[in-house]
Amino acid sequence: MIEYTIGIIAVIALIFGWKLSSNINKIKLKNKKVKELCEIIHKGSMTFLNRVYKILIFFVIIVALILYYLISWQMAMTFVVGAVFSAIAGNMGMRVATSANARTAIACKHSLKKGLRIAFSSGTVMGMCVTGLGLIGVLIFYLIFKDPNIIFGFGFGASSIALFARVGGGIYTKAADVGADLVGKLEKGIPEDDPRNPAVIADNVGDNVGDVAGMGADLFESYVDSIIAAMVLGVLVFGALGAIIPLGLAAAGIVASILGTFFVNVKGKGKPSNALNKGVFGSSIIMAVLGFFFIWFMTKDVSLFYATLAGLVAGVLVGLSTEYYTSAERKPVRSIAESARTGAGTNIISGLAVGMNSTVIPVLSVCTAILVSYHFAGLYGIAIAAVGMLSTLGITLATDTYGPVADNAAGIAEMAGLGKTARKRAESLDAVGNTTAAMGKGFAIGSAALTALALFASYTQITKLTVINITNPFVMVGLFIGGMLPFLFSALTMRAVGDAAQHMVTEVRRQFKEIKGIMKGKAKPDYMRCVDISTKAALRHMIVPGLIAIISPIIMGVLLGVEALGGLLAGALVSGFLLAVFMANSGGAWDNAKKYVEKGNLGGKGSEVHKATIIGDTVGDPFKDTSGPSLNILIKLMSIVALVFVPLFL
Repeated sequence: MIEYTIGIIAVIALIFGWKLSSNINKIKLKNKKVKELCEIIHKGSMTFLNRVYKILIFFVIIVALILYYLISWQMAMTFVVGAVFSAIAGNMGMRVATSANARTAIACKHSLKKGLRIAFSSGTVMGMCVTGLGLIGVLIFYLIFKDPNIIFGFGFGASSIALFARVGGGIYTKAADVGADLVGKLEKGIPEDDPRNPAVIADNVGDNVGDVAGMGADLFESYVDSIIAAMVLGVLVFGALGAIIPLGLAAAGIVASILGTFFVNVKGKGKPSNALNKGVFGSSIIMAVLGFFFIWFMTKDVSLFYATLAGLVAGVLVGLSTEYYTSAERKPVRSIAESARTGAGTNIISGLAVGMNSTVIPVLSVCTAILVSYHFAGLYGIAIAAVGMLSTLGITLATDTYGPVADNAAGIAEMAGLGKTARKRAESLDAVGNTTAAMGKGFAIGSAALTALALFASYTQITKLTVINITNPFVMVGLFIGGMLPFLFSALTMRAVGDAAQHMVTEVRRQFKEIKGIMKGKAKPDYMRCVDISTKAALRHMIVPGLIAIISPIIMGVLLGVEALGGLLAGALVSGFLLAVFMANSGGAWDNAKKYVEKGNLGGKGSEVHKATIIGDTVGDPFKDTSGPSLNILIKLMSIVALVFVPLFL
């Protein structure tokens, strides 16, 4: 009976998301310029996503055939469905985001409250799609096969799509962003989102493909992987009941997330950040209460509740830590802005230091969650902690994907000339969105660490590795190679952004030079040419990093065995987690240091301090939106590949 209740809750999440999406789309766009910009951004976003999916269709078919002949038809089938569900979640989130951006801009003409409600509702649609599709997919396959090990294929499919979507989207968005900033802001001295900038539409499209579709796919795979890993370990400890508990906790998290959305409301001169925090914290408290009663009802023991609570609290702490290190209201970001007084070099040094320092709290939070959950429930407890951290994903993802919608709204308000009031309100939403986006990335990385650890625990149980001997030279080789892979992966993605940005800068300069009248607003730039440059660069450079993540564990397992592969996974987990936190927080801090100056501090826009912070932000762009966020998928994907192909290594 409990399985049907879980399924009903998953369906309710999808219905709730559909209802919110319908409400957004019912709002008519009467302003012709706003409607035109909305359609251009939507078309560019969907064109990119469709081109990515066309390439990934071949990848999915090839991998499915390999799984069919080498592993089993069940694994092949779950892989395909996982890939399709992940693509659907990203597609649905992208559609509503590119519909809500213009409506948020229009709403900001009337009030900040209306603008926040539309932007947040669009994020909630993504959150509900991810959690609803993820939970119902895992549940259906469990009911069919009664073996959670087979469902690893579902996670593999989700992880594969997530990596390509995240890497491709990250390359796309940062190539456009860097090109727009370096030429538009530094060389031409025009504002951000100025319609005279040829790269401005590509930049707005990039916000959606990177931070909506990419982030959605990323957290979809974290969500399902954590549930599957907990189910596998749970069966070993509690039998069938152990598989139901993580599914039930995920369902409780959906209920808590839906209820939490009603706390998000701005009253009078209230701050949007406080409204969003109320929703997140309210959901966490509701989840703690629901989780306690569910676990007591199922087991008559609260041990697993403490493990759930450990993960839930760790997620909140990682988010708060990220907020502290990346918010323009906090000391670290302001110290970076202050350091720009003496130039871009000191600004970059300060940003690197802040990013490195920001690794301490997330690591200690995750370590505490590991120790607490293991103390109360062993390895199964660690997996439950991962489920607990991701249980309120419905609302945490909503606050994250709210950011790019608000960013687009601010750009549309500028390009469509909606007036200073609308622009100011949209910019205030965007400023909060920068922090929520950084918190979302921090949460994604923290949850990736716990999820990867849960997958690693599943790997040790399946392979019967009670001990991994680090004095074994094969294991040591695995550790070193695993530790190196995140750096190689980051190098490839950073270089991809750099190469694409060079082409973008060249094209933007060409248009300013050859299309007469752009600077006076009498001629229209060729926006689609810049969109095409970002698209081609993303498609060209996303393949190799993805293949590294998939092939490396297989080669290690075949050549050096399961113990060496365990070393590879451990090395990648540690270095990948730390590098991801460092890069994401450095990038977010540089970005908000620039925005702090743009508000009129330290000389304001156009000053030498401002120019220095723009360079710091340019360095941080691929840190926070390409390489950093992609690393959390890398460590999870490597673990899931090891689990799927483990029969070949034994």
